[in-house]
Amino acid sequence: MSEAPGSTRFDPVPLSSEEQSRFVAENMRRVFLLIYRMVGNVADAQDLTQEAFIKALQRQEQLKDLEKAAHWLSRIASNTAIDFLRRSGRVSFSEIEELPESVFRSGLENPEQRVLRSERKERLDAGLLVLTDRERTALLLRDVEDLPAEEVAERLQCSKATVRSHIANARVKLRRYLERKQV
Repeated sequence: MSEAPGSTRFDPVPLSSEEQSRFVAENMRRVFLLIYRMVGNVADAQDLTQEAFIKALQRQEQLKDLEKAAHWLSRIASNTAIDFLRRSGRVSFSEIEELPESVFRSGLENPEQRVLRSERKERLDAGLLVLTDRERTALLLRDVEDLPAEEVAERLQCSKATVRSHIANARVKLRRYLERKQV
C-alpha cells in the first residue's frame, strides 16, 4: 500500500520520557482549555486534563500519523470530559478569576488589549454557562474543535439532526446573551 503524499507514518515506537514531556508541554494549554470549556470547573478540568494525557500516553501505539496527533489528543480529551459529564450528571462551575492569569495572558498584548480581551472572554464564558451541557459540548466540538457533525453526534450518542438542533439553539442563545451584554 502506498502512503498519501505528505503523510507522516511511522511504526509505533514508545516515546522516550523526554519526548513524552515535550508532547505534554506542547499540548497542555490547549487540552486544558478545551476540557475547561466543556466542564466549566478549574479543578475538574485540571484532573481531567491529567487523565486525558495519561490515557493518551498509555495508548500512544494507536497514533499512526504524527500530523494527526493534535486531533487524536483532542478526541481523547473531549471524550474524557464527556464521560465525566455523563458520570456526574451535572457540572459544577467556578469563577473565571480562579484560573491562573498565565493561562490567558499573552506577552504581545498591551495592558488595554489584555483588559478588553479579558472582558470579552468573561462575557463569552458567562454566555456558555447559559447553554445546556449538550448544547455547550456540541457547539465547542463543532465550532472550536472543528469536528464534523457526524463525529459530534457519535460522541454525544445522538443523531446528526439532534446535534444540528443543539448547535443552532446554542448559537441563538449565545448570540442573544452577548447582544444583551453589549454596553
